[in-house]
Amino acid sequence: MTLAEDQAVVLVHGLWMTGLDMLVLGRRLRRAGYRVRHFRYRSVRRGPAENAARLAQFVERIDAPVVHYVAHSLGGIVLLYLYERYPPAKPGRVVLLGSPVTGSSSAERLRRRPLGRWMLGRSWRGGLDGNVPEWDGRRELGVIAGTLGAGPGRLSGNRMPVPHDGTVALAETRLAGASDRLEVRATHMGLLFTPRVARAVAGFLREGRFAPQAR
Repeated sequence: MTLAEDQAVVLVHGLWMTGLDMLVLGRRLRRAGYRVRHFRYRSVRRGPAENAARLAQFVERIDAPVVHYVAHSLGGIVLLYLYERYPPAKPGRVVLLGSPVTGSSSAERLRRRPLGRWMLGRSWRGGLDGNVPEWDGRRELGVIAGTLGAGPGRLSGNRMPVPHDGTVALAETRLAGASDRLEVRATHMGLLFTPRVARAVAGFLREGRFAPQAR
């Protein structure tokens, strides 16, 4: 691949977020030499597949020979749809942060209540329900999962499989075909603010594997 300064990184946020939550991670990736772009989307009003179509249009406007993707939580599911339906032409690697690619037990419990179903909106079907595209391994993809069990998932009384990051269970982040995997002592949102995670992401984008010192 080309030098980092010729490479763009698209950050894709998760459910209920706006992209502001990824500013710290973005700043750290800029310091590592990457050109960072934030993709913002409506996580409740539009389903993951529809947001993937919009992401494909967004990426077309990025003038860089290499485009990487880093996604948090629901954003990782959006990326699975992107690669299935709108495969990017430019080379690049992918990192998923705490993405419940096999389904979210927290979301399943939330949707049992009318207010919960309203809060989840269109993120459930074909998304947090686990009915998502498979990863075909065409690009190098790394998974980072948190193991510090504190967060809204526990506050709601949800008995998630352990270990978990407080919102997403470790088992829910396991993606067949992933190139590498890293587990970090961090909460679900903490994955976005932990320096170790940012260093691991930057390293994976360079090498296609998590460095030994990141483990």
